[in-house]
Amino acid sequence: MTDLDDVRTPFLAVDRSTVQANVDRLRARLDRLGAGLRPHLKTAKSVEVAGLLHDGEQGPITVSTLAEAEAFADAGYRDILYAVGIAPDKLGRVVDLRQRGVDLAVLLDSVEQATALAAERTGLAGIPALIEVDCDGHRGGVRPDDPTLVEIGQALRDGRAELRGVLTHAGESYFADGDGELRAAAENERRCAVLAAERLRAAGHEVPVVSVGSTPTAHFATDLTGVTEVRAGNFVFFDLVMAGIGVCTVADLAMSVVTTVIGHRPDKGWILTDGGWMATSRDRGTSRQRVDQAYGLVGDLDGTLYEDLLMSDASQEHGILSIRPGSTASLPDIPIGAKVRILPVHACATAAQHDRYHVIEPGSRTVWDIWTRIRGW
Repeated sequence: MTDLDDVRTPFLAVDRSTVQANVDRLRARLDRLGAGLRPHLKTAKSVEVAGLLHDGEQGPITVSTLAEAEAFADAGYRDILYAVGIAPDKLGRVVDLRQRGVDLAVLLDSVEQATALAAERTGLAGIPALIEVDCDGHRGGVRPDDPTLVEIGQALRDGRAELRGVLTHAGESYFADGDGELRAAAENERRCAVLAAERLRAAGHEVPVVSVGSTPTAHFATDLTGVTEVRAGNFVFFDLVMAGIGVCTVADLAMSVVTTVIGHRPDKGWILTDGGWMATSRDRGTSRQRVDQAYGLVGDLDGTLYEDLLMSDASQEHGILSIRPGSTASLPDIPIGAKVRILPVHACATAAQHDRYHVIEPGSRTVWDIWTRIRGW
Protein backbone atom coordinates (compact mmCIF):
# COMPACT_ATOMS: atom_id res chain seq x y z
CA MET A 1 0.00 0.00 0.00
CA THR A 2 1.04 3.58 -0.57
CA ASP A 3 -0.18 7.04 0.37
CA LEU A 4 -1.83 9.69 -1.80
CA ASP A 5 1.10 11.96 -0.92
CA ASP A 6 3.47 9.53 -2.63
CA VAL A 7 1.72 9.23 -6.00
CA ARG A 8 2.89 11.41 -8.86
CA THR A 9 0.31 13.95 -9.92
CA PRO A 10 -2.02 14.39 -11.66
CA PHE A 11 -3.94 11.17 -10.98
CA LEU A 12 -7.43 9.90 -10.24
CA ALA A 13 -8.52 8.98 -6.73
CA VAL A 14 -11.70 6.97 -6.17
CA ASP A 15 -13.47 6.42 -2.86
CA ARG A 16 -14.52 2.78 -2.99
CA SER A 17 -17.16 3.01 -0.25
CA THR A 18 -18.80 5.95 -2.02
CA VAL A 19 -18.94 3.97 -5.27
CA GLN A 20 -20.54 1.06 -3.43
CA ALA A 21 -23.09 3.36 -1.77
CA ASN A 22 -24.01 4.84 -5.16
CA VAL A 23 -24.45 1.37 -6.62
CA ASP A 24 -26.54 0.16 -3.69
CA ARG A 25 -28.79 3.22 -3.92
CA LEU A 26 -29.70 2.66 -7.58
CA ARG A 27 -30.06 -1.10 -7.28
CA ALA A 28 -32.46 -0.70 -4.36
CA ARG A 29 -34.54 1.77 -6.35
CA LEU A 30 -34.77 -0.47 -9.41
CA ASP A 31 -35.62 -3.48 -7.25
CA ARG A 32 -38.59 -1.52 -5.87
CA LEU A 33 -39.69 -0.60 -9.40
CA GLY A 34 -39.27 -4.13 -10.74
CA ALA A 35 -36.68 -3.49 -13.45
CA GLY A 36 -33.30 -5.08 -14.02
CA LEU A 37 -30.02 -3.17 -14.08
CA ARG A 38 -27.77 -3.37 -17.12
CA PRO A 39 -25.10 -0.88 -16.03
CA HIS A 40 -23.34 1.18 -18.66
CA LEU A 41 -19.59 0.79 -18.20
CA LYS A 42 -18.74 3.73 -20.47
CA THR A 43 -17.99 5.91 -17.44
CA ALA A 44 -15.83 3.59 -15.36
CA LYS A 45 -14.44 1.35 -18.15
CA SER A 46 -13.16 -0.89 -15.37
CA VAL A 47 -13.53 -4.60 -14.69
CA GLU A 48 -13.08 -3.90 -10.99
CA VAL A 49 -15.94 -1.40 -10.92
CA ALA A 50 -18.12 -3.80 -12.89
CA GLY A 51 -17.54 -6.36 -10.15
CA LEU A 52 -19.27 -4.08 -7.64
CA LEU A 53 -22.42 -3.78 -9.72
CA HIS A 54 -23.73 -7.35 -9.50
CA ASP A 55 -22.34 -8.54 -6.15
CA GLY A 56 -19.22 -9.89 -7.79
CA GLU A 57 -21.18 -11.80 -10.43
CA GLN A 58 -20.62 -11.22 -14.15
CA GLY A 59 -24.10 -9.89 -14.85
CA PRO A 60 -25.45 -8.06 -17.90
CA ILE A 61 -23.57 -4.92 -18.92
CA THR A 62 -23.64 -2.14 -21.50
CA VAL A 63 -20.56 -0.85 -23.31
CA SER A 64 -19.83 2.05 -25.62
CA THR A 65 -16.87 0.62 -27.56
CA LEU A 66 -15.93 -2.78 -28.92
CA ALA A 67 -12.64 -2.47 -27.05
CA GLU A 68 -14.72 -2.48 -23.87
CA ALA A 69 -16.72 -5.47 -25.10
CA GLU A 70 -13.51 -7.38 -25.84
CA ALA A 71 -11.95 -6.54 -22.46
CA PHE A 72 -15.06 -7.53 -20.52
CA ALA A 73 -15.33 -10.71 -22.58
CA ASP A 74 -11.74 -11.51 -21.59
CA ALA A 75 -12.85 -11.05 -17.96
CA GLY A 76 -15.66 -13.57 -18.38
CA TYR A 77 -18.67 -11.37 -19.17
CA ARG A 78 -21.06 -13.03 -21.59
CA ASP A 79 -24.16 -10.77 -21.73
CA ILE A 80 -23.09 -7.52 -23.37
CA LEU A 81 -24.95 -4.75 -25.18
CA TYR A 82 -22.92 -2.51 -27.50
CA ALA A 83 -25.05 0.62 -27.24
CA VAL A 84 -23.66 2.74 -30.08
CA GLY A 85 -25.13 2.56 -33.57
CA ILE A 86 -23.36 -0.24 -35.41
CA ALA A 87 -20.97 0.63 -38.24
CA PRO A 88 -20.88 -2.12 -40.89
CA ASP A 89 -17.08 -2.29 -40.79
CA LYS A 90 -17.22 -3.31 -37.12
CA LEU A 91 -19.37 -6.36 -37.71
CA GLY A 92 -16.36 -8.64 -38.06
CA ARG A 93 -15.37 -7.92 -34.44
CA VAL A 94 -18.96 -8.52 -33.37
CA VAL A 95 -18.90 -11.93 -35.05
CA ASP A 96 -15.57 -12.76 -33.40
CA LEU A 97 -17.00 -12.04 -29.95
CA ARG A 98 -20.14 -14.04 -30.60
CA GLN A 99 -18.04 -16.97 -31.80
CA ARG A 100 -16.31 -16.81 -28.40
CA GLY A 101 -19.65 -17.47 -26.72
CA VAL A 102 -20.48 -13.85 -25.90
CA ASP A 103 -24.14 -12.88 -26.31
CA LEU A 104 -23.27 -9.51 -27.81
CA ALA A 105 -26.20 -7.42 -29.05
CA VAL A 106 -25.85 -4.34 -31.24
CA LEU A 107 -27.81 -1.14 -31.76
CA LEU A 108 -29.21 0.35 -34.96
CA ASP A 109 -31.74 2.90 -36.16
CA SER A 110 -31.89 2.49 -39.94
CA VAL A 111 -32.96 0.02 -42.58
CA GLU A 112 -29.45 0.25 -44.04
CA GLN A 113 -27.88 -0.99 -40.81
CA ALA A 114 -30.49 -3.73 -40.47
CA THR A 115 -29.84 -4.87 -44.03
CA ALA A 116 -26.08 -4.98 -43.45
CA LEU A 117 -26.59 -6.93 -40.24
CA ALA A 118 -28.98 -9.42 -41.79
CA ALA A 119 -27.35 -9.84 -45.20
CA GLU A 120 -26.80 -13.52 -45.90
CA ARG A 121 -23.63 -12.82 -47.87
CA THR A 122 -21.88 -11.57 -44.73
CA GLY A 123 -22.48 -14.76 -42.82
CA LEU A 124 -23.85 -12.82 -39.85
CA ALA A 125 -26.73 -15.12 -39.03
CA GLY A 126 -28.42 -14.55 -35.71
CA ILE A 127 -26.77 -11.36 -34.47
CA PRO A 128 -29.28 -9.77 -32.09
CA ALA A 129 -30.12 -6.10 -32.51
CA LEU A 130 -32.01 -3.48 -30.55
CA ILE A 131 -33.67 -0.63 -32.40
CA GLU A 132 -32.78 2.77 -30.99
CA VAL A 133 -35.82 4.93 -30.24
CA ASP A 134 -35.62 8.72 -30.11
CA CYS A 135 -37.57 9.91 -27.08
CA ASP A 136 -36.42 13.53 -26.86
CA GLY A 137 -34.58 14.61 -29.99
CA HIS A 138 -31.24 14.40 -28.23
CA ARG A 139 -29.25 12.31 -30.71
CA GLY A 140 -29.91 9.15 -32.74
CA GLY A 141 -32.90 6.87 -33.00
CA VAL A 142 -36.29 6.75 -34.70
CA ARG A 143 -39.42 8.21 -33.17
CA PRO A 144 -41.82 5.56 -31.83
CA ASP A 145 -44.51 6.65 -34.30
CA ASP A 146 -42.17 6.74 -37.33
CA PRO A 147 -43.06 4.09 -39.97
CA THR A 148 -39.33 3.42 -40.27
CA LEU A 149 -39.47 1.61 -36.93
CA VAL A 150 -41.53 -1.23 -38.34
CA GLU A 151 -39.55 -1.18 -41.58
CA ILE A 152 -36.36 -1.82 -39.60
CA GLY A 153 -38.01 -4.70 -37.80
CA GLN A 154 -39.11 -6.16 -41.13
CA ALA A 155 -35.60 -5.81 -42.60
CA LEU A 156 -34.22 -7.77 -39.66
CA ARG A 157 -36.88 -10.46 -40.05
CA ASP A 158 -36.37 -10.68 -43.81
CA GLY A 159 -32.71 -11.40 -43.20
CA ARG A 160 -31.20 -13.67 -40.63
CA ALA A 161 -30.73 -11.23 -37.75
CA GLU A 162 -32.67 -11.21 -34.49
CA LEU A 163 -34.82 -8.33 -33.27
CA ARG A 164 -33.93 -8.42 -29.57
CA GLY A 165 -35.85 -5.29 -28.53
CA VAL A 166 -35.92 -1.51 -28.35
CA LEU A 167 -33.68 0.95 -26.56
CA THR A 168 -33.99 4.62 -25.70
CA HIS A 169 -31.84 7.13 -23.85
CA ALA A 170 -33.23 10.36 -22.41
CA GLY A 171 -30.14 12.44 -23.12
CA GLU A 172 -31.97 15.73 -22.67
CA SER A 173 -32.55 14.83 -19.02
CA TYR A 174 -29.02 16.06 -18.34
CA PHE A 175 -30.37 19.56 -18.93
CA ALA A 176 -33.47 19.20 -16.75
CA ASP A 177 -34.16 21.79 -14.08
CA GLY A 178 -35.74 20.41 -10.94
CA ASP A 179 -37.42 17.24 -9.75
CA GLY A 180 -40.56 17.81 -11.82
CA GLU A 181 -38.68 17.99 -15.11
CA LEU A 182 -36.60 14.94 -14.19
CA ARG A 183 -39.67 12.86 -13.36
CA ALA A 184 -41.31 14.00 -16.61
CA ALA A 185 -38.20 13.02 -18.59
CA ALA A 186 -38.20 9.58 -16.98
CA GLU A 187 -41.87 8.98 -17.77
CA ASN A 188 -41.47 10.21 -21.34
CA GLU A 189 -38.50 7.88 -21.81
CA ARG A 190 -40.54 4.92 -20.51
CA ARG A 191 -43.60 5.83 -22.54
CA CYS A 192 -41.68 6.14 -25.82
CA ALA A 193 -39.88 2.83 -25.35
CA VAL A 194 -43.07 0.97 -24.46
CA LEU A 195 -44.97 2.54 -27.38
CA ALA A 196 -42.24 1.49 -29.81
CA ALA A 197 -42.32 -2.06 -28.46
CA GLU A 198 -46.11 -2.17 -28.77
CA ARG A 199 -46.01 -0.99 -32.40
CA LEU A 200 -43.47 -3.67 -33.29
CA ARG A 201 -45.49 -6.35 -31.51
CA ALA A 202 -48.62 -5.24 -33.36
CA ALA A 203 -46.68 -5.82 -36.59
CA GLY A 204 -45.97 -9.40 -35.54
CA HIS A 205 -42.51 -9.02 -33.98
CA GLU A 206 -41.39 -10.40 -30.68
CA VAL A 207 -39.82 -7.67 -28.52
CA PRO A 208 -38.43 -9.30 -25.38
CA VAL A 209 -36.24 -6.37 -24.31
CA VAL A 210 -37.43 -2.85 -23.54
CA SER A 211 -34.34 -0.95 -22.43
CA VAL A 212 -34.27 2.58 -21.03
CA GLY A 213 -31.85 4.60 -19.04
CA SER A 214 -29.76 7.55 -18.15
CA THR A 215 -28.43 8.40 -14.71
CA PRO A 216 -30.97 11.22 -14.17
CA THR A 217 -34.03 9.27 -15.28
CA ALA A 218 -32.96 6.09 -13.49
CA HIS A 219 -33.04 8.03 -10.22
CA PHE A 220 -36.31 9.85 -10.89
CA ALA A 221 -38.49 7.21 -12.54
CA THR A 222 -41.57 6.41 -10.48
CA ASP A 223 -43.09 3.84 -12.84
CA LEU A 224 -41.23 1.35 -15.04
CA THR A 225 -44.21 -0.65 -16.25
CA GLY A 226 -43.32 -2.35 -19.52
CA VAL A 227 -39.57 -1.82 -19.06
CA THR A 228 -37.30 -4.84 -18.71
CA GLU A 229 -33.97 -3.16 -17.97
CA VAL A 230 -32.41 0.17 -17.05
CA ARG A 231 -29.01 1.35 -18.23
CA ALA A 232 -27.06 4.01 -16.34
CA GLY A 233 -23.35 4.59 -15.97
CA ASN A 234 -22.42 7.95 -14.52
CA PHE A 235 -24.03 7.04 -11.20
CA VAL A 236 -21.08 4.97 -10.01
CA PHE A 237 -18.98 8.14 -9.62
CA PHE A 238 -21.47 10.99 -10.11
CA ASP A 239 -20.17 14.48 -10.91
CA LEU A 240 -20.96 18.17 -10.61
CA VAL A 241 -23.43 18.10 -13.51
CA MET A 242 -25.47 15.46 -11.68
CA ALA A 243 -25.21 17.39 -8.42
CA GLY A 244 -26.27 20.55 -10.25
CA ILE A 245 -29.57 19.06 -11.44
CA GLY A 246 -30.29 17.41 -8.10
CA VAL A 247 -29.61 13.76 -8.87
CA CYS A 248 -26.99 13.57 -6.12
CA THR A 249 -25.14 15.77 -3.64
CA VAL A 250 -21.52 16.85 -3.84
CA ALA A 251 -20.84 14.39 -1.01
CA ASP A 252 -21.83 11.53 -3.36
CA LEU A 253 -19.00 12.28 -5.83
CA ALA A 254 -16.66 9.31 -5.65
CA MET A 255 -13.88 10.44 -7.99
CA SER A 256 -11.45 13.35 -7.93
CA VAL A 257 -8.29 14.45 -9.73
CA VAL A 258 -5.35 14.94 -7.41
CA THR A 259 -3.00 17.73 -8.50
CA THR A 260 -0.06 19.58 -6.98
CA VAL A 261 0.28 23.32 -6.38
CA ILE A 262 3.18 24.62 -8.47
CA GLY A 263 2.84 28.38 -8.24
CA HIS A 264 1.01 31.51 -7.09
CA ARG A 265 -0.09 34.66 -8.86
CA PRO A 266 -1.38 36.91 -6.06
CA ASP A 267 -1.65 39.80 -8.52
CA LYS A 268 -4.29 37.78 -10.40
CA GLY A 269 -5.77 35.93 -7.45
CA TRP A 270 -4.55 32.61 -8.82
CA ILE A 271 -3.10 29.38 -7.51
CA LEU A 272 -1.42 27.26 -10.22
CA THR A 273 -1.42 23.46 -10.31
CA ASP A 274 0.11 20.77 -12.50
CA GLY A 275 -3.31 19.52 -13.57
CA GLY A 276 -4.67 21.18 -16.72
CA TRP A 277 -7.33 20.04 -19.13
CA MET A 278 -5.31 16.95 -20.00
CA ALA A 279 -6.06 15.82 -16.44
CA THR A 280 -9.61 17.08 -15.99
CA SER A 281 -10.91 17.42 -19.58
CA ARG A 282 -12.32 20.51 -21.28
CA ASP A 283 -15.89 19.66 -20.28
CA ARG A 284 -17.84 22.66 -18.99
CA GLY A 285 -21.15 20.95 -18.47
CA THR A 286 -22.27 23.13 -15.56
CA SER A 287 -21.98 26.34 -17.60
CA ARG A 288 -25.66 25.94 -18.57
CA GLN A 289 -26.77 25.33 -15.01
CA ARG A 290 -27.84 27.78 -12.32
CA VAL A 291 -24.45 27.42 -10.61
CA ASP A 292 -21.40 27.27 -12.88
CA GLN A 293 -18.66 25.17 -11.30
CA ALA A 294 -16.09 26.02 -14.01
CA TYR A 295 -13.65 23.09 -14.28
CA GLY A 296 -14.42 21.75 -10.81
CA LEU A 297 -14.59 22.34 -7.09
CA VAL A 298 -11.36 22.21 -5.09
CA GLY A 299 -10.68 20.39 -1.84
CA ASP A 300 -7.65 19.51 0.22
CA LEU A 301 -6.04 16.08 0.03
CA ASP A 302 -8.49 14.73 2.61
CA GLY A 303 -11.43 15.88 0.51
CA THR A 304 -12.54 18.89 2.57
CA LEU A 305 -13.67 21.60 0.16
CA TYR A 306 -12.20 25.08 0.28
CA GLU A 307 -14.81 27.82 0.45
CA ASP A 308 -15.78 28.94 -3.06
CA LEU A 309 -12.46 27.82 -4.58
CA LEU A 310 -12.82 26.70 -8.20
CA MET A 311 -10.58 25.34 -10.87
CA SER A 312 -11.52 28.38 -12.92
CA ASP A 313 -9.40 27.86 -16.01
CA ALA A 314 -7.04 25.39 -17.64
CA SER A 315 -4.40 25.09 -20.27
CA GLN A 316 -2.94 21.79 -21.36
CA GLU A 317 -0.89 21.04 -18.23
CA HIS A 318 -1.74 23.98 -15.95
CA GLY A 319 -4.77 24.40 -13.76
CA ILE A 320 -5.79 27.80 -12.42
CA LEU A 321 -7.55 27.97 -9.07
CA SER A 322 -9.36 31.12 -8.00
CA ILE A 323 -12.27 32.28 -5.88
CA ARG A 324 -15.74 32.09 -7.39
CA PRO A 325 -16.77 35.44 -8.94
CA GLY A 326 -18.85 37.48 -6.51
CA SER A 327 -17.74 35.53 -3.45
CA THR A 328 -16.33 37.25 -0.36
CA ALA A 329 -14.17 34.22 0.48
CA SER A 330 -10.42 34.67 0.68
CA LEU A 331 -7.94 32.82 -1.50
CA PRO A 332 -6.55 30.07 0.74
CA ASP A 333 -2.84 29.89 1.51
CA ILE A 334 -1.92 26.58 -0.11
CA PRO A 335 1.86 26.15 -0.29
CA ILE A 336 3.79 24.99 -3.33
CA GLY A 337 4.06 21.21 -3.22
CA ALA A 338 0.72 20.72 -1.46
CA LYS A 339 -1.78 18.43 -3.15
CA VAL A 340 -5.41 19.33 -3.81
CA ARG A 341 -8.36 17.35 -5.15
CA ILE A 342 -10.52 18.58 -8.05
CA LEU A 343 -14.11 17.29 -8.16
CA PRO A 344 -15.02 16.67 -11.82
CA VAL A 345 -17.65 18.43 -13.86
CA HIS A 346 -18.25 15.35 -16.04
CA ALA A 347 -16.98 12.06 -14.63
CA CYS A 348 -16.96 10.26 -17.99
CA ALA A 349 -14.78 12.89 -19.66
CA THR A 350 -12.42 13.27 -16.70
CA ALA A 351 -11.91 9.55 -16.22
CA ALA A 352 -11.16 9.22 -19.94
CA GLN A 353 -7.98 11.26 -19.45
CA HIS A 354 -6.41 8.58 -17.23
CA ASP A 355 -5.24 4.95 -17.30
CA ARG A 356 -6.06 3.93 -13.74
CA TYR A 357 -7.84 4.72 -10.50
CA HIS A 358 -6.08 4.96 -7.14
CA VAL A 359 -8.58 3.43 -4.76
CA ILE A 360 -9.00 4.83 -1.27
CA GLU A 361 -11.65 4.94 1.44
CA PRO A 362 -13.38 8.19 2.47
CA GLY A 363 -11.29 10.10 4.97
CA SER A 364 -8.18 8.04 4.27
CA ARG A 365 -5.03 8.78 2.29
CA THR A 366 -4.03 5.14 1.94
CA VAL A 367 -4.12 3.75 -1.59
CA TRP A 368 -5.13 0.13 -1.09
CA ASP A 369 -5.68 -0.85 -4.73
CA ILE A 370 -5.20 0.22 -8.34
CA TRP A 371 -8.03 -0.30 -10.81
CA THR A 372 -7.07 -0.14 -14.48
CA ARG A 373 -9.20 1.48 -17.17
CA ILE A 374 -9.97 0.19 -20.64
CA ARG A 375 -8.75 2.49 -23.41
CA GLY A 376 -9.37 2.72 -27.13
CA TRP A 377 -12.21 1.77 -29.46
